[in-house]
Amino acid sequence: MKNIFLNIAGMVLLFLGANANAQVLSNGNVTSALANTNFFMDASNFEGLANTSYGRGLGFPRTNLTTFSFDTGAMDNTVIVSDFDGMVVYNTATGNTAAGQGVSTAVAPGFYYFSNPGNPGNITNGRWTPLGGSANAGKVNILPTETITNTSVNSKQVYAIKGTFTTLGNSTAVNIPAPAGMTAMYGITIYKAGTNVVYDRSLYSYTVATTNGNAITGSPSMSVVYPADTYEYVLEYLKQ
Repeated sequence: MKNIFLNIAGMVLLFLGANANAQVLSNGNVTSALANTNFFMDASNFEGLANTSYGRGLGFPRTNLTTFSFDTGAMDNTVIVSDFDGMVVYNTATGNTAAGQGVSTAVAPGFYYFSNPGNPGNITNGRWTPLGGSANAGKVNILPTETITNTSVNSKQVYAIKGTFTTLGNSTAVNIPAPAGMTAMYGITIYKAGTNVVYDRSLYSYTVATTNGNAITGSPSMSVVYPADTYEYVLEYLKQ
């Protein structure tokens, strides 16, 4: 897939007739009559056309952000003065953005812009941020496998994982194995799917381990024996 790079500076040059290896398609005349204004493009003149039966809109580049790769060689070009900060695309895929292309972030189909302020010459700390355009844009679907969330703490990524544990009704110790690389628990929600019941958003204690009984149910001040049953949980955690 050919990567498409689109930013405001580049669009200004295209619409004002600068040299570029591309064509600008329009259902009306494109003129460079916006000098000394805050507009880089104005399509409002279409509103005066006699035929009002056609909807009109701006077609944005569509790309798969889970495989998208920046051409950082162009960052020395005077056109790419923003290090891609503010670049907008329509993402077509669900998953995590590719490693090494800014902060790896969970994405879903919808509009995204690349947020990379104050990072001259690199994209390391940039992040694809949802603009909207889809009910699922920007949402994170937490799965039984490690999921990247949209939360960071002191620039450390927060991860999440969904699981279940079973109790016999006679012990506070339950099995909530620590995912690989986990260093600290950020939060937990224990609930019963289909019942609209959230049992707790905390534990009495938690040991970062995979051994049986590494978690003790209850609040931080008191342990609690859960009735015999199977419970769902979402564990949020930090890694090194």
